[in-house]
Amino acid sequence: MQIQLNGKDEEIPEGTTAAGLLELKGIHPSMAAMDVNGDLVRKDARPGRVLKDGDKVEVVRMIAGGAAKDELVIAGKAFGSRLLLGTGRYPSYGHMQRCHERSGTQIVTLAVGRHDLSKAAGQVGNILDFIDRQKLTLLPNTAGAYTAREAVRLAQLSQDLLGTDWIKLEVLSDQNTLWPDTAETVAACRELVKLGFTVLAYTTDDPVVARRLEDEGAAAVMPLGSMIGSGQGILNPLNLRLIKAKAKVPVVCDAGIGCAADAAQAMELGLDAVLCNSAVAQAQEPEMMAEAIGLAVRAGRLGYLAGRIPRHDHASASSVGAGLGRLGG
Repeated sequence: MQIQLNGKDEEIPEGTTAAGLLELKGIHPSMAAMDVNGDLVRKDARPGRVLKDGDKVEVVRMIAGGAAKDELVIAGKAFGSRLLLGTGRYPSYGHMQRCHERSGTQIVTLAVGRHDLSKAAGQVGNILDFIDRQKLTLLPNTAGAYTAREAVRLAQLSQDLLGTDWIKLEVLSDQNTLWPDTAETVAACRELVKLGFTVLAYTTDDPVVARRLEDEGAAAVMPLGSMIGSGQGILNPLNLRLIKAKAKVPVVCDAGIGCAADAAQAMELGLDAVLCNSAVAQAQEPEMMAEAIGLAVRAGRLGYLAGRIPRHDHASASSVGAGLGRLGG
């Protein structure tokens, strides 16, 4: 006959008892609790409880308690690290590789560029030779695009080159500020989603634009903290909080991070992750900064989950009743 055991169909002999089922499965009676069709079957009643065709049986045990893993999940893919790192502007590919390792990142961004066809180009090496694709997820970006059409073209080239449908969408407005062109970004996001891409969209810190991108199917929105490579940190924390409050997809702080404190602040605001490049690549000690920012992202996340105390306009003693009181004279 057939029963449903822990949610799955199971064939058992006619006349099997609750106790006999445990024996069939090699489970010691003292190590399991059971219910049949929602009714508890106590240990002393199991030998006499004959199971019937169609019974729904649950067999449970004690497991370690605690919260689920605090993972970053983008488009159904889980990551243990909430730090994304770029691959540009490092002193060398070796420095880049060591920074990725020390930071603990699991996602790295790359740009698409024309092949250097000179003979000397072969002496530089291929950046992909310095990226462990068994450990790192590649996130190509559309850096250098100034129209939606250019962005889609770069995304398709990177897809063909790397074999991934993940893309960090960037459509810029001008070369001086590298500010996102929001209208072109939204248009490009719409087209890329139709083409089957998983789009992580770089944008301004405008909550309305972030919502538009999510409506168009972005798997994550990536508002800037400040201008790319400026190192100014987060200029509008309120805007980032407003974006996060409404978003149903991950919110990644992208651009402007200058130091570990900036990364921690982004995470303490409740954002889901941080992406940085220049802060690490152009630090005086890139590998040390990579580790520092990796730790800051973790600390900021823990601080956010722990819940900060409210701000007050007055003091509140931490040692209540301390001291001898005010002595009269």
